Amino acid sequence: MKRTALALMVLPLLSTAAFATGYTGPGATPQVTTVSAALQAADDTHVVLEGQIVKRLQDELYEFKDATGTIQVEIDDEDWPGQKVSETAKVRLTGEVDKDFNSREIDVDRVELIN
Repeated sequence: MKRTALALMVLPLLSTAAFATGYTGPGATPQVTTVSAALQAADDTHVVLEGQIVKRLQDELYEFKDATGTIQVEIDDEDWPGQKVSETAKVRLTGEVDKDFNSREIDVDRVELIN
């Protein structure tokens, strides 16, 4: 009974947060769209980047490039699209900045092939 009550109290908070990420009006957090801006952005800043994944660095860690620079991106296996992606294919990455003490990378939630 207590678990059900707790779940019913927490569920609206989670669904409200999911809907709030699409808001673009006054007070919305700006979205980063270039690598150079992502390299300066705060931790957890939402990003949508378009460019190429040019190299695999480690398991689930890749180098991404756009016209403004390069950045490391972490892409979980389940986040890849159904098609194969080469180093020349143009992709759209949706995710957030993951800032550590001396580095930044993008934690990718979605990969879209846009060629």
